[in-house]
Amino acid sequence: MQHYKKALVYILSMVAICLWGISYIWTDQLINLNIPVFYFVFIRIFIAGIALLLFNLISRMFVAIKKRDLTKFLLLALFEPFIYFLAESYGIKETGSPTLSSMIIATIPIFSVGAGFFFFKERINWINAAGIVLALCGICLVVMSKGELGKNFIRGIILLLIAVLSEVGHASVTKSLSKKYSSQVIVMYQFLIGSIYLLPLFVFRGLDNFEPRYLQFEVWKPVLCLAILCSSLAFSLWVNTIKSLGVAKSSIFTALIPVAAALIAGILGYEYLSLRQWAGILLATAGVILSQYCMAPKKNSL
Repeated sequence: MQHYKKALVYILSMVAICLWGISYIWTDQLINLNIPVFYFVFIRIFIAGIALLLFNLISRMFVAIKKRDLTKFLLLALFEPFIYFLAESYGIKETGSPTLSSMIIATIPIFSVGAGFFFFKERINWINAAGIVLALCGICLVVMSKGELGKNFIRGIILLLIAVLSEVGHASVTKSLSKKYSSQVIVMYQFLIGSIYLLPLFVFRGLDNFEPRYLQFEVWKPVLCLAILCSSLAFSLWVNTIKSLGVAKSSIFTALIPVAAALIAGILGYEYLSLRQWAGILLATAGVILSQYCMAPKKNSL
C-alpha cells in the first residue's frame, strides 16, 4: 500500500511539472496575440487567488493572517507573483522561446544552493559544484543558438534571471511562514495580495488601448488554463509533493520543467529544437539534479 501511495505522489508531481511546462506555451500564445502582459497576468493571478479562496472556505482550511505576519505576506506577494510573473512573462516575450524560458526558470534550485552557501554558510560538496558547472554549460549550449545573441534575447535572459532571484526570495519568506499556515493558505494570500499589487498596472497599462478582442475565447482560453490549471491546480498538487518528499527532493523535479516544455512544444508542433539544444537541456537538467544531491556521511570504521 505504501508503494502505491509513493507512486501516486510521483504521478501527481509529474502532472504539476507538465502543467508548468505547458504554461510557457500558453503564455507565449497570449504574447503572440499581442495581449498586454499587465492584462493577462493580473487576470491569471486574480482568478487563481479567488479559486483558492473558495477551495479553502469549502474545505474549512481558511485562516486569517495574524497581525505580526502581515509584513511577511506583503513581501511574499511582492516577490511572487508581482516580480516573478512580470519578469517571467516579459522574459518569454523577449526570448521568443517558451522552452528556453522554462530552462532558465528551472535553475532556481542552483541559485538556492548559491544563496545557502553565501548567506547561510551551507556546505556544497564536489558533486553539487560539478552539477552547477554542468547546468551552466547546458544553458550555454541552448542559449548560443546560431552562434550569436540578439539585444532583445539578452534582455529576456536578464528578466528571467530576475524572476529566478525573486523566486529564491519568495522561498525564503515562505519557509518562515510554513510553520504557521498551510501551503494552500499561503499561496491563496500571495495571489490575492499580488493581484492588489498588479491592479494599478492592470487599470493604467493593461486596459490602455483596450480592444474587444481581449474578451474573445482565443484569449480567455489560455488565461483560464494558466489560472486554474497552472496556478491553482499545479500549486495544490505541488503542496502534496513537498509534504511527501520534502523541500530538497521536490525541488529536483523542477529540473524536468524544460524537458516537459520541450516535449509538449514538439508534440504540439509549437517549437522544434536542434540536437545541440536538446543536449543542452538534458545536460542542464542533469546538472540541476546533481546540484541538489546530498552525500551520505561516511561511517567511522571501528
